[in-house]
Parts: sequence; structure tokens; C-alpha cells
Amino acid sequence: MEFRDLKAQYKNYQKAIDAAIQNVLENGNFINGKEVKLLEERLAHYVGVKNCISCANGTDAMTLLMMAWGIKKGDAVFVPDFTFFSTGEIVSFNGATPIFVDVDKDTFNIDTEKLDQVIQKTIEENKYTPKVIIPVDLFGLPANHYEIDRIAKKYNLLVLEDAAQGFGGSINGKMACSFGTAATTSFFPAKPLGCYGDGGAIFTNDDQLAKLLNSYKEHGKGEHKYDNARIGVNSRLDTIQAAILNVKLTGFIEHELEDVNKVYEWYTERLNGIVKTPFIPNGYQSSFAQYTIQLHSNEERDLLKTKLKEQGIPTMIYYLKPMHKQEAFKSIDFHDEDFKVTDVLCNTVLSLPIHPYLNKDMVHTICNSIVDVLLR
Repeated sequence: MEFRDLKAQYKNYQKAIDAAIQNVLENGNFINGKEVKLLEERLAHYVGVKNCISCANGTDAMTLLMMAWGIKKGDAVFVPDFTFFSTGEIVSFNGATPIFVDVDKDTFNIDTEKLDQVIQKTIEENKYTPKVIIPVDLFGLPANHYEIDRIAKKYNLLVLEDAAQGFGGSINGKMACSFGTAATTSFFPAKPLGCYGDGGAIFTNDDQLAKLLNSYKEHGKGEHKYDNARIGVNSRLDTIQAAILNVKLTGFIEHELEDVNKVYEWYTERLNGIVKTPFIPNGYQSSFAQYTIQLHSNEERDLLKTKLKEQGIPTMIYYLKPMHKQEAFKSIDFHDEDFKVTDVLCNTVLSLPIHPYLNKDMVHTICNSIVDVLLR
């Protein structure tokens, strides 16, 4: 059994994917080929924004925005404590300081009440200048973006929606990657929309920001290749990956998002009342990068993980260590009592296999194994 079955997906689209790759090989346009522009146009249309800027990976996507916004030493950027390392890493990489915020116990996304309190505290301490909020659409579920937008306007802050896991999610029909001042996503293979290597994208309605990002991602390019207006980086999505993503995007729109939500329903129907299942607020849709349950204790979580592994059922723990406890951030002063929810989650969550090609019988097999372990 696969945790995220990319083999089944490839088998389903093998002819189309192979043909798309072969077409790139025959044309020989491996960098900035027409497939890249087509993908950017399709992604922008799907998300509902004016501009999509593709790049080498999701981490670069966020880094490019930090560069374009001039985030630097002395600036504070507010990041959820329960997320992948890169969300805080890109802040420090640009010289600024990540300020971690505890998360909501039900959605696992940034707690907006605590966010407001932490911003106010940062202003009062006057050690850093608040500049950006980076809410993460964790496990495919959009963060509370309308409340985050209200808070951002209150303090005159920029918002970077980190939708690395959230592509395809929505709030009342408004798509993930369309919130905030700008948004980013990742095309890492295991993401809801993934390529066969690394890839990422930035989304914005700001034409001037889009122009600046397109410059930064190609060595600070000016009017042409050998005109360099600023110091940039080399971060392009290659044409083969774009060709693959064009095929996968069609499948994602036509059935994969709907199918993965069916899997969510099968899981939740069987596991409700046995473990804490994912909470999806009214009006929200998740793209389920992960299906994450919560157990009562670390011991129960580890026992279940071990027993499922013995039966050939893969599981993953996202995340074993909170951001504020990462060695890389040891120089930043934090108080552990400010992250009570995150600390509990790191000890009790477990992610189960989920993908559009998981059938009902397989889900029932997984659920029955969970019930046998927990209720025996």
C-alpha cells in the first residue's frame, strides 16, 4: 500500500504524460518552453488571480516574495508554529526574524486570536518591526484567511498565503492561492498537484509585483537576458515539469480533487468517535495533502503507527518537532507555554494514506485495523 500513490496516478495518465514529455524532447525547448507559459495561464485561471509566476520550488517561491517585499534584518514575520521548516527558514534566510504563533486545536492552522495578541506584543516590545503574516493552509485546509486579512489591515501588514499543501482547497468557492497579498504553492511530487521533481509557483493580482518577481527569479533580469537590473537568483520551472503538470492539472480539475474528498468522507464516517478526525469548517473544502487523525497520547499514537506498519499500512507524523524547538531557531527567545496546542499535536497526530486512487475497500481495511488496535 502506498501513502501517496504516484504510481497509480502515472498509470492512469501514462500515455498523456509520456506524450507531453516526448513533445518537449523533440522540440528541445527545455527552459522557458511554451508549456511553462501555458501552465502559468491555466493555474492563474483556475485559482482566479491575474498572475502566476512559476519557479523552481515552493521554498524559492516564498523566498522570492521576501526579496520582492524587501524583508530584512529587524523585520518580524509571523509564522504558525505547527508547520514545515521552510516557512520559517525563508524568513531567517532573508535576515528577518520569524515570530511563531500557536495553532487552533481543531483546524491545526494559525490561531487568529493568538496571532493578534502576538503582533500586539511584538509592537509593544519594539524589538522588531512587524511586516508579514505567513498563514499556512495545513494538510490542504485553507487557513482562516478572512480574519487574517482583517488583522493584517489592522496592523498594515503584508500576507503571504503558504499554500504548499493547500492547492485546490477553498473557502465558499474562493480558491486557495488567491488569498493574501500574494500566495505560493509547491509542486513537490506528493503535494495535491505535484510534478516529477521540484517546482513551485507564486500567485498575485499585483502586476508590478509579478514583473518584479519574474526579474528576481532570472538573475534580476531587466529588458533582456544580459541586462541585469538587480541581484536575483536562478529559479525556473523547467519545461518537462511544466508539461507533466499540464497533464496532471487536467486530471486534478476533472476528478482528483473530488475523489480525494470522497476518501476523506469514507475515513471520517468509519473513524468518527474512535479518533479525532480532520475538522473542516462550514464553507471550507480541503484538498487533503494529508488525512491527519489525533490520538489521546504519544504512547497510543506510537502503538498505532507500529501496529499499522506491521500490517503493511504506511503512516507519517507531521510534525515531530514544533518550529520553536528547532535547533536552527535556538537563538530566538520563545516561551514554551505559548505553544501548548502545537506541543500536544506533535505528540499525538498521525497521518494516514490518502490520494485520489485509494478505493473504499482499502480505506475500510485501514480503518478496521485502526479499530482493532484501539478498541481491542
